[in-house]
Amino acid sequence: MEITFEKEYLSDLYYKGKCSDKKHFFQPQIIKRYIRVIDILQAAERVEDLFPFHSLNYEVLKGDKNGRESVRVNDQYRVEFKTERVVNDTVITVCNILELSNHYK
Repeated sequence: MEITFEKEYLSDLYYKGKCSDKKHFFQPQIIKRYIRVIDILQAAERVEDLFPFHSLNYEVLKGDKNGRESVRVNDQYRVEFKTERVVNDTVITVCNILELSNHYK
């Protein structure tokens, strides 16, 4: 799958391991797991290839996040993304990395 990033800080986190924006500061272990998750997304040929990775907790989001999917970085963070079929390839657009609210625990 091809990976694109909706926001520049998401790309910086993946390619540089940090971002210059202090608003989006993450601990080094979170960035390391984020990079690992993006690598897994990139290696998958289709969304169904993510299902065996139980630690990712893949889910299709509902409500105001309809049209997005997510996987877990760890128990505290998840990555939201959109998938789109383009010719014979699937393009994943990483939309966000966010901290899960207490009501998810």
